Amino acid sequence: MNLNIFQQPRKVFIILFSFFFLFSLWIYAIPLFSNYQKPVKESKSIANGRLVWQKYNCHTCHQLYGLGGYLGPDLTNTYSRNKENETYLKGIIKSGVRQMPKFNLTDDETRELLAFLKDVDASGTADVNSYQPEINGTFSLKK
Repeated sequence: MNLNIFQQPRKVFIILFSFFFLFSLWIYAIPLFSNYQKPVKESKSIANGRLVWQKYNCHTCHQLYGLGGYLGPDLTNTYSRNKENETYLKGIIKSGVRQMPKFNLTDDETRELLAFLKDVDASGTADVNSYQPEINGTFSLKK
């Protein structure tokens, strides 16, 4: 009986497992040795605003960072485009315009949604061509 037949698959398995293990270590070590920025902890108001965004399915019509629906405008930089005029933004949210329905948000929900949009505005731009994908699955501005 030739034992070489049984030895070959074992060697292949050991080699493949070794590569998998080294690759896994490399992936998890990237943030330790790069200029990877840890996410900033968001305030409760911003987190609740994100929940309002999801609750009313704003993403089906609007985009953030170029991702989402195409019926309404991209809201990534809506806060700075409207010169931080919260009264104007509240009016649009409360009364609706054109295809946008009138939402019956509470004052707290409106305030939290605006805090979320203000945070999104401060975090980036809607121009997806100005970003590049990183190896760890995030995106950064092109240099």
